[in-house]
Amino acid sequence: MVLAIARSSFAFATLLATISDAQVPPPGFVNKLMLVSPVSGDEAKEMAFNDISMAPGSTSPRHTHPGDCYGAVIDGTVELRIEGQEPSLFSARQVWHVPRGLVHEFRNIRDTPARLVNTLLVDKGKVRTQIVPASQK
Repeated sequence: MVLAIARSSFAFATLLATISDAQVPPPGFVNKLMLVSPVSGDEAKEMAFNDISMAPGSTSPRHTHPGDCYGAVIDGTVELRIEGQEPSLFSARQVWHVPRGLVHEFRNIRDTPARLVNTLLVDKGKVRTQIVPASQK
């Protein structure tokens, strides 16, 4: 009986830790992982392809990656904000590159939805997107 209670308590504590550590996206920002693939000739790297939808006025969380981020706007216009740089606007068929470790975020500053594709070339086995709280500027 005591073992069963201990197991239940451990399972419940694990569930709570998982929920509290979850990275919940902001409203209107939807990131769908399309594919993760190894990089030929480099066992330490992987590619991740993401389909991102942004409602008008929505923003991504401030974040970094353990590698480089390449992206393109499919529909709409977004503002890319890289910490320490002036914001840049990107519209359909325009692309960007954010080097490893730079804090950045995307904002849909228009009144129409936006759709992006992001490709990450990152260190395999690491969390691909690290959220940076606003208090860590």
